[in-house]
Amino acid sequence: MKMKDDFFDKVASLIEQARGFVGRTADLTVCISNYEIGRMIVEEEQGGEERAKYGHGLIIELSEYLNGRFGKGYSVATLKNARKFYLTYVTILPSPPPTKRAISKGQTVFSLFDAKSLPTKGQTVFSESYPFKLSWSHYLILMRIKNDDERNFYEIEASRQQWSVRQLSRQYNSSLYERLALSRDKDEVMRLANEGQTIDKPGDMLKNPLVLEFLDMEESNRYSETDLETALNDNLQKFLLELGKGFLFEARQKRFTFEEKSFFVDLVFYNRLLQCYVLVDLKVDELQHQDLGQMQMYVHYYDRNVKENFEKPTIGILLCKEKSDSVVELTLPEGENIYASEYSLYIPDKELLQQKLDEWTQDFEGAQEVREIARETAESEEE
Repeated sequence: MKMKDDFFDKVASLIEQARGFVGRTADLTVCISNYEIGRMIVEEEQGGEERAKYGHGLIIELSEYLNGRFGKGYSVATLKNARKFYLTYVTILPSPPPTKRAISKGQTVFSLFDAKSLPTKGQTVFSESYPFKLSWSHYLILMRIKNDDERNFYEIEASRQQWSVRQLSRQYNSSLYERLALSRDKDEVMRLANEGQTIDKPGDMLKNPLVLEFLDMEESNRYSETDLETALNDNLQKFLLELGKGFLFEARQKRFTFEEKSFFVDLVFYNRLLQCYVLVDLKVDELQHQDLGQMQMYVHYYDRNVKENFEKPTIGILLCKEKSDSVVELTLPEGENIYASEYSLYIPDKELLQQKLDEWTQDFEGAQEVREIARETAESEEE
């Protein structure tokens, strides 16, 4: 009976993979088709002086021809996007783009996917690796991003986190890349571009600021910490997306008692990647030093009374309207697992954040240069 059940499970698993593959194949087909159309347009435009003379009107004439032959779907805008898609990805695909591989005359990129090698043990035909991991709608957003590092980050995260088109659009418009980059040093910024967001230590979770525009709360209106907490719980799925990777919600107004006094943590999460509790306290005004002291008590209580031996130290996050870095540094001992993070109720100005990131990068590189000069001077004096 067990052998029959195993067989049934294998067949069911294949069908599940097949259903997923149908959608994946459709997305891949559209991407490959547009990539190939873009390549053909570019090669035709660059095909010599005689062809270059009519290159300006080539896309318009091609659009008219294709719409006449296949019906709607090949507008000038669509063909321009196909051309842009090819020019964007021809040089930066992680592996050589399809048209750079061995393609004989008369072949198209589709020829490369006709013959599949037999799958190895543990694989299926659906395990095949393809050059495009997202839908065409995703790439329409990604192509708007001029910075290669930023685009690569969003592409990695959209694929890895299975963001919908709406989620990708939201993360890009809320400047996720800039907010993460401003919370890191230069080496980690480069890591963002190459690997996406990695969560290896508590600081990797931080964004500057945390954006809560989905709450639809007005900056000008007076609201309490309870109002903010209620709004976050009502939009918990979106809040988890903004918090980032690995967060699991555990409790709201989590109560603990000692010496016959009760205390309440606003929000309690668990991060499965860091294997630790994450306590969040909400402050609708400027952060005060006593707020940090209160969070210290919460964190120490969890470490001593809740955390299991196999788990990592508890992290405390104070989500506040305003903070002073000097107050935070003076109040907290070095190495304390407590962080203050500002939040915003509206989408931040992307250009302003990009400018801040550029300035921060220049300052960082300048400081590195000064340290290098100082090191070389010290070494020469020793000699």
